[in-house]
Amino acid sequence: MASIELCPGNRLSRRRALQAGAAAFAATSFATRSPARAAGFDWQRYKGEHLEVYLSKNPRGDLLLAANREFEELTGMRVSAEQVPEQQFRQKFTLEFASGHPSFDVVGVAPHVQKGMLAKTKWLLDLRGILADPQMTSPDFDIADFAGPVMRFSAHPDGNLYTIMQNVDYSIIFWNKEIFAEKGIAYPRSLSELADAAKALHDPKRGIYGWVGRGLKNANMSAWCCFMMGWGQNGIDPDLTVHTTTPKAVAAAELYQTLMRNYSPPGSVGFNWYESQNTFSQGRAAMWFDSTGFAQPLEDPASSKVVGKVGYSVVPPGPAAQVSGLTADGLSIPAACPRKGAAWLYIQWACSKDMMTRQLVSGAGAPPRASAFDRAKAAPKTVLPAEWIEAVRVSATIARPQYPQIVAVTEYRDIFGIALSNMILGADPATELAKATKEFLPIMERTEKT
Repeated sequence: MASIELCPGNRLSRRRALQAGAAAFAATSFATRSPARAAGFDWQRYKGEHLEVYLSKNPRGDLLLAANREFEELTGMRVSAEQVPEQQFRQKFTLEFASGHPSFDVVGVAPHVQKGMLAKTKWLLDLRGILADPQMTSPDFDIADFAGPVMRFSAHPDGNLYTIMQNVDYSIIFWNKEIFAEKGIAYPRSLSELADAAKALHDPKRGIYGWVGRGLKNANMSAWCCFMMGWGQNGIDPDLTVHTTTPKAVAAAELYQTLMRNYSPPGSVGFNWYESQNTFSQGRAAMWFDSTGFAQPLEDPASSKVVGKVGYSVVPPGPAAQVSGLTADGLSIPAACPRKGAAWLYIQWACSKDMMTRQLVSGAGAPPRASAFDRAKAAPKTVLPAEWIEAVRVSATIARPQYPQIVAVTEYRDIFGIALSNMILGADPATELAKATKEFLPIMERTEKT
C-alpha cells in the first residue's frame, strides 16, 4: 500500500529529514548474528503468510518500511504496510475496531492517548501468554532489556500487556548555545530559572525570542503537565483524584503563561510542534520545550540554521521533583486477528535490539531498550549528537507519563488546552483552571467511574 506524506507544506521539509534518517538506517550495519540463527529459533514457521500492518506516519514507520525486505527474507512472509497521518490513523483505528473485524494484523498504538480506552474495550491481544512461550518468542527478544518506566507504562492495572513499545518521547529543552553564549547566560538549573533565562535572552528587536513552545489547544498540554510534575503532582492521579485547581497546578500554569505570553513570538497561541520547530531551527528562539523525537531536522543543514549550535538538556528540576514527561508509541495485535503468531514474529523483529539500535543511530526516535544506547556506541556515525543521546538516556531515568491514563484524555487535553491558550492571551490562570475543571469533571464522571 502506498504511504501518505505527512504535512507536505511544512517549511522544515520533514519529508527530507525522514528520508535522511532512512538513508542513515540503510547505511548502518551492525556486527550481529541473524536472529534466524541466533538460537535455532524458527522464524520460517509461517512462511507464505501475508501480513497487513497499519501504522501512523512517523520516522519509525519509515524505517520499518525501508527494512521490509529483510523481514520477508527472514520469515518467508509478505508484508503490506500502510502509513497515514496521525489524525486519519486514529479515526480508522477506532472505526475498524468498532466494526469487530479490523483489517490489519499489526497496528500502531499510542498509549499516552489510547491506554484508557483500550483497557475498557479489550480490542487488543494480551501479549503476556505469547511472550512467555519459548516456542513463540525468541530468546534474543529479551524483554528485560526494556526500561522499567516504559514497561510500567505499557502494563495496565489488571496486568494486561497489550503493546510492545517501539519508541519513547521524553520532554527536553532544546537551547541555542550561540544565543546563550552571546549573553553570558548559563543553562537554567531549575524551572524558575527558565523564566529568568528567557527574559535575559529575549530580544525581539533582533527577531530573537527567549522561548518558543506549543500554544495551540490540546498540543499545549505537554508543558503544563511536565511543569506540574516538577511541583510534585499530577493533574489527575491514577486513583482519579483531581488536582487541576491546586496552588501547585496554578503555579505551573503561571510559569507556562509567563514563558508563552512574555517571551515567545507573536501568534504563538496558534503554534504546534512544527511552528515551534521552524522558529527554533531558524535561530529565532533561545529555548524550545518539546519532545526528543523532534530533534532530527535541527541537525539537517538543508533546513536548519542551528546545526552544531543546539544544546539538548534534561528538563530542570521544579520545587519538588525533576521529571521528564513521557509519551510513547508501540505495536499491538488485534484480539480478533486470525494470524496472531505471524503478527507476533513481526513485532519481535520490529522491536528487536538491532532495529532499535538502528532507530537510535538514525535519529528516528528514542528506543525503550537499554542495549540500544550501548550498541549505538559501536556505530561509525550517528545522525544526532552524543549530547542528544545522553539527554534521552538521563530523561528515561526520571520519566513519568505526561498525561493521565484515562479514557477521556482527549477531552482533558482539549478543555484544559483551551484554558492554557486563554492564559497566553492574558486570562488569569487560577480562574481558567477552575472553569476548565468544572467543565471536565462531569465528563470524567461519565467515562471513568461507570
